[in-house]
Amino acid sequence: MSDRLQVRKTYKLYMGGKFPRSESGRTYLVTSPKGMPLANASWASRKDVRDAVAAARKAQPGWANANAYLRGQILYRIAEMLEGRREQFADEVAAATGWSKKNAAASVEAAVDRLVHYAGWTDKVTQVFGGANPVNGSFFNHTTAGPTGVVGIIAPQDDPLLGLVSVVAPAIATGNTVVVVSSYERPLPAMSFGEVLATSDVPGAVVNLLSGKASELAPWLASHGDVNAVDLTGVEDKDVLKAAEEAAADTLKRVVRPGKEDFAAAPGTHRLRAFIEYKTVWHPAGT
Repeated sequence: MSDRLQVRKTYKLYMGGKFPRSESGRTYLVTSPKGMPLANASWASRKDVRDAVAAARKAQPGWANANAYLRGQILYRIAEMLEGRREQFADEVAAATGWSKKNAAASVEAAVDRLVHYAGWTDKVTQVFGGANPVNGSFFNHTTAGPTGVVGIIAPQDDPLLGLVSVVAPAIATGNTVVVVSSYERPLPAMSFGEVLATSDVPGAVVNLLSGKASELAPWLASHGDVNAVDLTGVEDKDVLKAAEEAAADTLKRVVRPGKEDFAAAPGTHRLRAFIEYKTVWHPAGT
């Protein structure tokens, strides 16, 4: 019998391209569905939310102004790096969810495919959702699609990797930066995904990942004046959802409400359209 002590990893937050501990110093034990200890995760505080939003706001203009080809290349690079760690993520997803290794591996492969899917959309968003509008007069009228800004996301609770990728990828593909609260009970695949992001050419703070309770962080994130929109897909408690929606309404935010969504199905375009703003310009013809 080995005398060696097990060194259980404590997963950090991912903010501004770095891996800080929660400023609160809090952590919590993450277990498998059968109660087996897996690791420790940082328990993000409201101060961590504020810091993450500040980082996301600082990074947003640069990411929005990056050309679409570059954003697509970076999303594809994320897919490459996730593909290279496919076995590790399959193990983590299986441990977190209790799924079979086969089903967990299929979920990881679908997450890779989802990233490639949205990488291909970055240079098509403007053409598909914008364009020249017919007008009756000697004017040109053009509509362009651009990012909303900083998006706060509560990630799905039961699908810790594919669900996470499915809500984050379309938001950043369209030029937004994001602050994401991962699944509380299954945060480890999300925190490992932060390690993938850190080695994938993604500018620091384009994606900021926090582990913690949605009930504590969602209303706070929704009320933050420097957040432009919120995706509440992962909020399961009705009282928390009501509080978050009311907080978002106070600052006139766009809100994506939770609903029945099959993340394994073809994603469609609704999540691409969720966080884009339309701008229409008029210009005299012939000048």
